[in-house]
Amino acid sequence: MTDISPWVIFFASIFTNNMIFSNFLGMCSFISVSNEIPTSLGLGQAVTFVLTFTTILNYLIYNYILVPLGLEYLRFIIFIITIAAFVQLLEMVVEKYFPNLYYTLGIFLPLITVNCVILAVSLFMVIRNYTFLQSIGFAVGSGIGWTLAIAAMAGAKQKIKNNKLPKGLEGPGITLIITGLMALAFVGFSGIVQIQ
Repeated sequence: MTDISPWVIFFASIFTNNMIFSNFLGMCSFISVSNEIPTSLGLGQAVTFVLTFTTILNYLIYNYILVPLGLEYLRFIIFIITIAAFVQLLEMVVEKYFPNLYYTLGIFLPLITVNCVILAVSLFMVIRNYTFLQSIGFAVGSGIGWTLAIAAMAGAKQKIKNNKLPKGLEGPGITLIITGLMALAFVGFSGIVQIQ
């Protein structure tokens, strides 16, 4: 994977390999928090921030500690510990400096720890053997792509909020249908570039 530009990976992870629309990762908070655009954007920024910095930390830990010591098999545990510690730090900072966002996000802020997108990016980075810059491009792009997806879902939900829907489509039902339609729309970008 060293021949792929970090910029290509960055744009591909936003559009053609969007974590929500191509891998369906991070769906829990995507479905739950995508009711209002400001809240969705706030969570998206937090996820992007956590993704970027935990990927950097996990890259350094993996390549400069685990690999030289032959402890690659510990990557799952180490990555999860790194993510949990970083999210705890972020939660304290958001509570102190952005109390409105902290109370709006509620329980979903600490749940960033278990957002599978965060762990998936670190694992994909290792599996795909990305360089440092490729890993950063992948992390930032994945975060922006996830933010784009959740903000688009919040916009769609706000548009249909006051419309009458059949009982079976209310709540998660319509959310999953909209997600599927958005995923189909993003398939249109797949001819541009794919990363595996």
